[in-house]
Amino acid sequence: MDGKTRAHIKAGMLVNIILKKDQRSGILTEGIVKDLLTSAPVHHRGIKVRLTDGQIGRVQEIIEE
Repeated sequence: MDGKTRAHIKAGMLVNIILKKDQRSGILTEGIVKDLLTSAPVHHRGIKVRLTDGQIGRVQEIIEE
C-alpha cells in the first residue's frame, strides 16, 4: 500500500519513508510511525511523518505485517 492517503497511516505502523536528503537517490528508510505531520487527507508525494527515532520523511510504502 502506498503512503499517499492519510487515513491509511496510523501511529505504530511499520513504514518505508524517503528522507529529504535521499530524495534524489531514492534510498528508503524503514521505521515505526510516531506522529503524522501532514494535515491534508491526500498528498501526491506521500504523507509526512516522524518516526520513533526522530527522523522525518514522506511515506513511500506501508509494510504489511
